[in-house]
Formats: sequence, C-alpha cells, structure tokens
Amino acid sequence: MLQAFDQKLGTVVTALSWFACALIPCMFTGITLDVTMRTVGYTPPLFTSSVVEYALLYLAMCSAPWLVRERGHVAIEALVSMMSDVIRRPLAKLVYLICGCVSILFAWFSLELFWEAWVTGEEDVRGVDMPYWLMYLPMPFAFLLAGLEFFMYLAGLRSYYTYDLGEVKDGV
Repeated sequence: MLQAFDQKLGTVVTALSWFACALIPCMFTGITLDVTMRTVGYTPPLFTSSVVEYALLYLAMCSAPWLVRERGHVAIEALVSMMSDVIRRPLAKLVYLICGCVSILFAWFSLELFWEAWVTGEEDVRGVDMPYWLMYLPMPFAFLLAGLEFFMYLAGLRSYYTYDLGEVKDGV
C-alpha cells in the first residue's frame, strides 16, 4: 500500500516538475520580448516583471519536491560514504524526520499566509495588480509534497544517502 502511495506521489511530483520546466521558456520569451520592445523604442507590457518574479517563485517551489525525490539537493557525499552503516542509518533517519517535520511546518505556515491573503483580498501592487494569495499558492503544496517525500525515505522505501561512487565525475 505504501509503495502504491509512493508511486502516485511520484507521478504528482513529476507532473509538478514538468510544470516548473514549462515556466522556463515562458520566462525567457517574456524577458526577450520585453527587452526587444524596449530596444526598438516600444513600450513593453507592464506585467512582464511581475509575472517573471512570480514564475521564479513557482519554478523554485514546484521543482523542490522533485529534487527531494531525485536526491538533487546538496549532500556531503565524502562524509556520508566514509560513515559506517551503524552510524549512517540512524543519522539518516533522524535527518529524514527533521526535514519532513520542517517541511510540514513550512506547509502549515505558508497555508496560513495563503489563507490570510485570500480572506483579506489584499493585492500585490507592482506593474500590474495581482492578488497577493498568488504568491503563496504553490508553497503549501510544495512543502507538503517535499515533506511526504522525506517521510517516504523515513519509511525505508528509498535512501537519500546511497551513492554509487562510480557516478561521481572528477572534472575538477
């Protein structure tokens, strides 16, 4: 049952990461059009800067759970690979627990911020007015999914710290 949940979680996390990937060419196109229009003497749309700033936030938040799942975050491989299993396994479990709990805590706090912005109807006034809750929209989902990914590591389905040292590239 847990493996089926993990598989569905992986599908959601991957779909969210593809959404994040789709934002990159959109941002590139918006920035390029903005700069080109300024260069040739036209007035660019007012919303470009605001939309790109929001897209950067969405990009970071939507890709974070996928990075946890794919072990894309920074880990000190040299230190971890030198540890014995007696030390590495309990320490890894502790790290998974702390990271999972902190992620869930961030999800809760960002949900509170989202809800407050939703209820008050406050607007983010920049080049164009945007509802303030849009800034907080991806945060509760992303932090919740990242927390669930850490808990999947804690449940023992995968290990964040199993490295194939043959993968390490000595390009330095």
